[in-house]
Amino acid sequence: MARNKLQVFTDFANMLLPHETAYLLSVQQLADQKKLAILKAVHLNCTNIRQFTPFDVNIDKRKYSNLKNWVQKKLKVIDVDQEFNWMIELERQIMTDALLPEQERVLIKKIKTYEHPTFFFTKFYELALAYRHYLLIRLRYKDYELTEQFLQKNASAYQESNRINEQLHEATRDITQQYADHNTESIQWERWLRSVFFDERLDGHNRYMAFVRLSFIAFNYRKFDILWEAMEYLDNSFSKGIYYSKRLLLNYYHLRMLLHAKIGDFDQAVHYGFLSIRGKNNDYLFYINNLSAVLLRAGRAQEALQVMRNASPEMKASKNFHNKVGFVAFYVQCLLKNQMLTHAVNYCSSFLKAYEKEILQYRWHTFFSAYLEALLLQQKFRDILLLEERLQLLKLEKQYQNRTDYTPSVAWYIYCAQYKNEQLSKEDFSQKLQVYLQEYAGQTPQNTSLDALLQTLRQVAPEIINYLHLAYKYSASS
Repeated sequence: MARNKLQVFTDFANMLLPHETAYLLSVQQLADQKKLAILKAVHLNCTNIRQFTPFDVNIDKRKYSNLKNWVQKKLKVIDVDQEFNWMIELERQIMTDALLPEQERVLIKKIKTYEHPTFFFTKFYELALAYRHYLLIRLRYKDYELTEQFLQKNASAYQESNRINEQLHEATRDITQQYADHNTESIQWERWLRSVFFDERLDGHNRYMAFVRLSFIAFNYRKFDILWEAMEYLDNSFSKGIYYSKRLLLNYYHLRMLLHAKIGDFDQAVHYGFLSIRGKNNDYLFYINNLSAVLLRAGRAQEALQVMRNASPEMKASKNFHNKVGFVAFYVQCLLKNQMLTHAVNYCSSFLKAYEKEILQYRWHTFFSAYLEALLLQQKFRDILLLEERLQLLKLEKQYQNRTDYTPSVAWYIYCAQYKNEQLSKEDFSQKLQVYLQEYAGQTPQNTSLDALLQTLRQVAPEIINYLHLAYKYSASS
């Protein structure tokens, strides 16, 4: 009953992020000690998201409502995405000759008081370019001169930002191509990306883009040390409200989740993962998929399943098949870990019938690794062989082997089905597995996923896997 009285405020507070509340506490000048106490309670819950402390119901409900409005206004003022939206709208007003006097007063003041660099500097510069035309044709010489001075003063910075942005595009092509097919290198961009990110003379948009691309390189090459300094820099900046937006904070938490998961720090990874889904944007489903994968690795299968079920409406509405197919694969893994084998098989079968073309185009290996595992654990060996015959999965797998994160799950599930269906001898099955183990046994990055694969196969063919797993462990540790 008491909790319901503050449900609206509680729901609002549960969507706030610790860097937001840390900033608010650093700038607050609240004379009302009860409002300050509420703000501190909100911050406590934001930093301890797994242990909710109820708010004081004895405080006047109007104080909660007033504080909510205060929080929203304070964050809106520093939100770089809000400023970008304002610039887009103002540019539209200028281009359609619909600029209002109050809008002009705000724009002129921003031009007068501009301090370089801002986050979306290039957009602001282009807004000033449009405004310059608007002024000159109307013989508004005084405001024109002010705008012209701003443009001349910042022309070289604008050119530099555009040059860097173009070079970021070149880096992105190499980085994403390496991520997609692993036939290119991107490590050559590491030093330059670091220099862009740490250069405080540059606009925030280019700097954050450099950080994201640096993260890709760190994960592609497993060079996690290159990220820690950048992470701490951002952590400090966001707490001060520098370059703030909820979108950027959610992305930052997601990348921190991935980083902590890569080094095996699952408690921290899960903490940041749950923070990353406290807001819904275009990347929400992507964050959900990765959080569920981390929860599964942390042995928290029931939580992972609940997270995915909660996000099911977003998956159904999504048009992004990379995320959609990934969601299905991770959801099936959650079902398997929760011993819901029949549900897992039926779910995959229905999805394949509806979206076969999209599956083969987007993350087919992730999908079929999950689907074949479900079929194997249900001992539906014939169904696996029919899928291989119809879709030529072994040929697809052969083209997939050059990835540095490759684990031969699809091929091994098919070999196991062939063995159980007496199409492959015990010796031939063992030999196919040994070839891979001998090549990769000493490469520890594959150990976690390879161990999981061997554990699955052991449930179906223990007479083969027990011996191979021991040999693999011995080789990997020697």
